Amino acid sequence: MANVALVGSGSWGTAIAHLLAGKGCSVTMWAHSEKTARAINTQHRNERYLPDVNLDGVVATTSFEEALHDADCLVMVCPSSYLRDVAQQLAGYVRASLPVIVLSKGIEAKSGYTMVEVLEDVLGNDDRLACLSGPNHAEEVSRGLPAATVVASANEQCAKYFQELFGTHSFRVYTSSDVYGVELCAASKNIIAIANGMCCAMKLGDNASASLMTRGLAEVTRLVIALGGDGRTCLGLAGVGDLIATCSSQHSRNRALGELLVEGGTLEEFEAKTHMVAEGAVACRTVTELAERFDVEMPIAQAVRRVLWEGLDPHVITEEFFDRPSKSEVE
Repeated sequence: MANVALVGSGSWGTAIAHLLAGKGCSVTMWAHSEKTARAINTQHRNERYLPDVNLDGVVATTSFEEALHDADCLVMVCPSSYLRDVAQQLAGYVRASLPVIVLSKGIEAKSGYTMVEVLEDVLGNDDRLACLSGPNHAEEVSRGLPAATVVASANEQCAKYFQELFGTHSFRVYTSSDVYGVELCAASKNIIAIANGMCCAMKLGDNASASLMTRGLAEVTRLVIALGGDGRTCLGLAGVGDLIATCSSQHSRNRALGELLVEGGTLEEFEAKTHMVAEGAVACRTVTELAERFDVEMPIAQAVRRVLWEGLDPHVITEEFFDRPSKSEVE
């Protein structure tokens, strides 16, 4: 089986390490913290994230050189805002042909690059680059509960390589060539989940929640098409599949952030309490900037941005949306 270098020791990285080690892969996990690495190596547990998950077969290190030594592939699972910095630090240990897949979801600030574009910019050779996205909560994947996902790459052989690497009897992997569509869906759905968390905390009801998710999907689809992606991707696992899971699940950190905002909490309080990054908080700025650049209307994403970064009262959003001019559903 493959020798896998896995960069990132959060909940999703821990779940993926467990999945790959369970298949017999040799997994070397890079962790930022010496304490985390030591606990994984001695107790076979990640004390901070998914502490009940057994990590037998996983070796942890804080050295990029050690993590990538003899690696057959590289799996990147660090927060999106740190991806470029981490990729630059490990670039010297990544050979030009090494298959690389990114599981982080987001759009880079300033450049507007997707995660695969960031890796191409730093590491080069997009033929060996891929991304993975879908309705995949780490808590459930780590328990072996059924889930499906999609791997997207411009290179069909690269996509199939990672399809085989990740696929198990309970984790079904599909492939796609629409890298842009998959990545834009992955970043944007987190924003809609924050909005849905607000909707649920304000007890606006199931009708409002369903309407919000549907119109949110319309926003994402407009963006995907405007940037050259395939609109059909939005109806797949990376689109509507991940949107439903992220908006509806008790495991969703983005939904939880939305709920906290209505209760008067802040992003800083959320991150301090959970030790997690709510990717939608960053994405509501980077995605809306991308939308503005391509003249794409995203009112829900803009509203989330105003609540998080401009101090808008969440209760005002409902009034604003219902004051918008009525129009055709399908434009």
